[in-house]
Amino acid sequence: MKPLFSLLIVLLLFSCSKKENLEKKFHNPYYDLAKKYRDSGKPDSAFIQFNQAKEFGIQNRDSLSIASSLINMAILLTNAGDYFGGQETSLQANKYLNENNPKHHYYLGSNYNNLGIATYNLKDYNNSLKLYGSAIKFSDDSLDTRMYLNNEAKVYQEIKDYKSALNIYDQILAKTAKNEKEYARVLTNIAKTKWLQNPAYNPVPDFLKSLQIRKKENDLWGQNSSYAHLSDYYTLKQPDSALLYAHSMYNVAQNLKSATDQLEALQKLIKLSPPKETKHFFNVYETLNDSVQNARSAAKNQFALIRYETEKSKADFLKAQAENAEKQNDILRKNIGIGTLILLLIVGFILYRRRQKELKKEKELEVKKTELKYVKKVHDGVANKIYQVMSEVENDPEMSKTILADKLEVIYKISRDLSYENTDIDTKESFVKELLKMLYAYSSANVDIVIKGNDEELWANVNTTTKNEVYLILQNLMTNMDKHSGADNVSIKFERKDQQISVLYFDNGKGMQGAIKKNGLSNTETRIESILGRITFDTKPDKGLEIEFSFPI
Repeated sequence: MKPLFSLLIVLLLFSCSKKENLEKKFHNPYYDLAKKYRDSGKPDSAFIQFNQAKEFGIQNRDSLSIASSLINMAILLTNAGDYFGGQETSLQANKYLNENNPKHHYYLGSNYNNLGIATYNLKDYNNSLKLYGSAIKFSDDSLDTRMYLNNEAKVYQEIKDYKSALNIYDQILAKTAKNEKEYARVLTNIAKTKWLQNPAYNPVPDFLKSLQIRKKENDLWGQNSSYAHLSDYYTLKQPDSALLYAHSMYNVAQNLKSATDQLEALQKLIKLSPPKETKHFFNVYETLNDSVQNARSAAKNQFALIRYETEKSKADFLKAQAENAEKQNDILRKNIGIGTLILLLIVGFILYRRRQKELKKEKELEVKKTELKYVKKVHDGVANKIYQVMSEVENDPEMSKTILADKLEVIYKISRDLSYENTDIDTKESFVKELLKMLYAYSSANVDIVIKGNDEELWANVNTTTKNEVYLILQNLMTNMDKHSGADNVSIKFERKDQQISVLYFDNGKGMQGAIKKNGLSNTETRIESILGRITFDTKPDKGLEIEFSFPI
């Protein structure tokens, strides 16, 4: 008897052809071409195209296209005798199918049926029954269901559970009244199972009835099966009849070009033929068997090579893609590095230019400060001192030439030493006296000066710089008063409170009248700021000038 998979694959392809509308629910040009190769008996070409169809499905994220391609590849592997390859590929197909999606049930049924066939041929009968059960569970077509049931019954027959096999065949028989070919197949299987269950049972009437139906339907595959069963039955009972049926099986197998069935028929002929003919059939058997084994090995190797080349090409492509991505990343990193360097250089250049401008401004400011410093020194140290001496000479006509010469000598030294911080102001023990002396120097017959609060306690713990600045501020105010205001009364009041000294200056002259913009009073403001003090001016035309400034001790 021929192996189970050969007949069942034919039945599976027949079922698929009847369900074209279910098998094609996706667009895949490779799949259409693969089917043409498959149906025209070119399994190698079909396998290659189904593999291309799978890759096309992966690229387009079409799970049905992927699954159907893998299922067909698995069937081709199983049909070539690569049962492990068939199992592996079918299990891979299941990953793309959803048991909860009714649209996938047709594919699940076909796939589990192929798993059952591959597992059966590996003689794992218990798991084969489970897989056929799953195929039946997902079958949504009566023809497919009967095919899967038939396969299941074959397994029960193989493990000698004839009762279960007959129960299944009875279920199939009840649904095959309108299909002569299927009826003949089931009738043959029932007759054989009953004979295997009970050797005394005569299956010949049913065998012959099935054979007549198959001849009428021109069912060569069915006739091949009938001749095989009749030969088996008559082998011990009527060897000459068995030999006749064996010859008939061999002729039909040759017409079908089924090497597997030819080998089975030759085995029967070797066993049943006269000794003279046995050698001939044995030689034919050996030659054909070697050819079949080589073809199967070549097919297994071919399919394995196709899968290897496909996976290798895919791996090479992914590797090349990864290398290309790495190169792109390297280029990107280099560009980023170069861009960053250029950006840093630009930023550095901008910062350098900005710093150069800042330094230039700082130098210009320093020059201005230096100029202002010397302007202040000239104004406060020389001009005011000269004016003070002029006032003293004016107010004291009897001043001796010696005293006047001494005062001019002081002015000369101040002028000579402008670049130094030298001053003739005594800001230590005699500061109160020096300050009073300077202020009263502006007093005359026409100008009355009143000073209050200038004592040693007022200036206690006040640093030298502050004393010097206050001296020059007051000197500047007195000079401006004498030159511009025309005042005849001046009052200066000193007051110390909460670590702060306040000075209130007032004269009854004609006010500032724009003098605030002149160098003298501008210098006064600058000096106040240098000792962290504040100053306010209150003046109205011809109503005098009031200035108050304060500073911390």
